[in-house]
Amino acid sequence: MRVQAFLFYGCALFFLVTTVVYWLWSGEWTGTTALAMSVGLAALVGFYVHVQVRRMERANGGPLYEDDPEGDISDAAGELGFFSPHSWWPLYVALSATMITLGVVFGWWLAIIGAAAALMTTIGLVFEYYRGHFAH
Repeated sequence: MRVQAFLFYGCALFFLVTTVVYWLWSGEWTGTTALAMSVGLAALVGFYVHVQVRRMERANGGPLYEDDPEGDISDAAGELGFFSPHSWWPLYVALSATMITLGVVFGWWLAIIGAAAALMTTIGLVFEYYRGHFAH
């Protein structure tokens, strides 16, 4: 995974060089700004992956399984995490976000109702597995 962080750092460096060349060649603000934002986004993702790798290496007591040159595929076997079997809550969150957007267009009263619905559906999504059949 450390290689992935350096790949994103490489993308940030490429976008930085491209941004400078684009600015010197064209002098146009819009494309230069978009390329500069690409530098920031690639560096941000690379930094996040790099920090997470360091955190997981400290928790693991050494290199990660995928970074260990002496590692086997079976070393990483085991539980990978919890994956939701199904959920209707993301649909309701999206519908309430749609209601907020339509409220901006048609009337603020609809946006306020949509914001209340978004709050309730977000709470439902977050606390979905605290009660019921899939509680843990």
